[in-house]
Amino acid sequence: MPGDPVSTVLDPRMSPEAKEELRRLMGLDEPLTVQLGLYLVNSLRLEFGSSFYSQRPVVEEISRRLPLTVGVMGSVLVLSLSLGLLLGLLAHRFGGPFDLLVSLFSVLSSSLPSFFLQLGLLYLFSYRLALLPTSGITSVPPPEGLELVLDVLRHLLLPVGSLVLVGFGGWALYVREMASSIREEHFVKMAESRGLPPSYVGRAYVLRNLLPPLATMVLMSIPGVVGGAVITETVFSLDGLGKLLVDSVLRHDYPVAQGAFFLLASLTVLFNLLSDLLQARLDPRVRGR
Repeated sequence: MPGDPVSTVLDPRMSPEAKEELRRLMGLDEPLTVQLGLYLVNSLRLEFGSSFYSQRPVVEEISRRLPLTVGVMGSVLVLSLSLGLLLGLLAHRFGGPFDLLVSLFSVLSSSLPSFFLQLGLLYLFSYRLALLPTSGITSVPPPEGLELVLDVLRHLLLPVGSLVLVGFGGWALYVREMASSIREEHFVKMAESRGLPPSYVGRAYVLRNLLPPLATMVLMSIPGVVGGAVITETVFSLDGLGKLLVDSVLRHDYPVAQGAFFLLASLTVLFNLLSDLLQARLDPRVRGR
């Protein structure tokens, strides 16, 4: 990240001596090789220091923002996966015009840039129609009781709904193609030749063999879903991990940015490993290799 964090934190009228002292306290007076070595050692010890901007520990900053991101993006993943799974199976089951319609909407969905869609929905429903709030997760001051729950749902309708609209299409296409591929397998043809009901064949043969690769894809997509919160939280001003990452980069807050990137990289490695283990557990062909 280009820029000087000292100039961002300090008043421009401060003396050069004060700037040098702050640079020393931040550890920025050391050579880059020394700074890199310290960063690698501290990362292995999960010690990321304190934020240059707020002076709070980086772990505290991340842990304070992470629950919102996990809640929002977890809801998006569940809803988009459920809708995609349903539409993909129905398209495979009925075929014909319905299959063509689902495929068309799925391609359109997966091709939509989330940034432009969110800005368009924000302009339409928040500015033009004034039906939904523009930012944040609750009103100010927040209501109490059941009204608080409804208020949170109103605030999350646009960010969650927009991501579901751009996310379900990829799942629907994947499920449809996988189901069609499994339907052509010899064991499915054999089950159909025995006169088994189509609903039973679909449930016991197609869906059962579809779940292992689908579960693997879900686990592998989780880091990308969390990382995708950057755009959504910035557009809707949600105080989550994505907005924290953007703010830390703009403020040249190196410790917070490094901690956030380290978390995203760790999630990628962890869920890729879990996906391999889960696939080996669910698929006997992989387990036997």
